[in-house]
Amino acid sequence: MAAQPRNGKVTVVGAGFYGSTTALRLAEYDVFETVVLTDILEGKPEGLALDMNQSRPVEGFETKVVGVGGGSYEGTEGSDVVVVTAGLPRKPGMSRMDLIETNAGIVRQVSENIAKTSPDAVVIVVSNPLDEMTALAQIATGSPHHRVMGQAGMLDTARFTNFVAEECGVPVSSVRTLTLGSHGDTMVPVPSRCTVEGKPLADVLPADRIEHLVQRTRNGGAEVVALLKTGSAYYAPSAAAARMARAVMEDSGAVMPVCTWVDGEYGISGVYLGVEAEIGRGGVTRVVESNLSDDELAGLREAAEAVRAKQADVADL
Repeated sequence: MAAQPRNGKVTVVGAGFYGSTTALRLAEYDVFETVVLTDILEGKPEGLALDMNQSRPVEGFETKVVGVGGGSYEGTEGSDVVVVTAGLPRKPGMSRMDLIETNAGIVRQVSENIAKTSPDAVVIVVSNPLDEMTALAQIATGSPHHRVMGQAGMLDTARFTNFVAEECGVPVSSVRTLTLGSHGDTMVPVPSRCTVEGKPLADVLPADRIEHLVQRTRNGGAEVVALLKTGSAYYAPSAAAARMARAVMEDSGAVMPVCTWVDGEYGISGVYLGVEAEIGRGGVTRVVESNLSDDELAGLREAAEAVRAKQADVADL
């Protein structure tokens, strides 16, 4: 059997738990030629890359992992996709917005380096606060809006799906959920698009339990942070970011909930927001509008206004 062709280079910026787990997931897909892991620390990404490469014979993948430390971008040149995980994680009691000034400086610097070394890359931002950092990365790279997106909806939807499956005692594969809006307090879970074994969620669970799961989804990251005491979630977030990167490289046309530029859809314009979008080689090929209930649409528009003001501020950070 002929080996499958591998192509393209994906760079992951930041070799913390999130970045290193993302790099390993991307390598284990065995569809990329190279995965580059970079960090400001000297030695850490190189050591992680060496360790990951030594897992190749066991796991049976050929993708080469390259580590680049000391803040260098040498070896990342011409990346097809760049995943930005750089920045400080939350501590217990912190909101995502508490990180805005510190992480803005980091994300701006990273984005300017990406613009120099991989000007045609599709950029996937995962640094918090997510919606604001995605907007900042687009400004700082100067890339067209469709080539810069943020990972949030995939993660929030996965959390919602997992909570519903556990509540109903069914396999996660039999549950479909969706969350839109911002990655934070104005997250908009979409119960009208949620099903359990094909049945509407409202037919399976009472309204108060659905509301409880919605609230738990909104607080999904904080719940993990509070339990860990140090650091924040990375297994589910890295799975979501890696899937987005793969959809770009494979030009799959997959429809995923992501943070992208909305310009006219849902009557909302000029803001980065969590919506469903079709993902392809150039990034977001189109925003997919779906039928929302009046309440859900109102929630989405409210989320847009909440993040719009903060996104205007990041231009100066």
